[in-house]
Amino acid sequence: MATHEITAQNLDEVVTSNDIVLLDFWATWCPPCRAFGPVFEEASEKHPEAYFGKVDVDQQQEIAAQAQISAVPTLIVFKKQRIVYSGAGALDSAQLEDLISQAVALEISDDDADSTDGTEA
Repeated sequence: MATHEITAQNLDEVVTSNDIVLLDFWATWCPPCRAFGPVFEEASEKHPEAYFGKVDVDQQQEIAAQAQISAVPTLIVFKKQRIVYSGAGALDSAQLEDLISQAVALEISDDDADSTDGTEA
């Protein structure tokens, strides 16, 4: 699976239709974003069980504002519609693999998924 462009029009459907969603908030003018891009793309090829989306903060300002993005790159991970990780800064391949493994292993009941509170796990 490759990465997908996330827009205000498809964000809700993506988060509700996939158990695990990783969103890379990035900008074309950001050197760390350009460094993280290939790492994120490579991980998307290794993990078909997860949905990998990219949010261009300049093109999708509404989404960036809702997500309270103050630095790029920022990675937000959802599991069953609940934010389980949010962090700024470019991760290396090993860090991203570890994060994905943790998200896959994390047990969230359907009752938990109904109450999204935006906190980090």
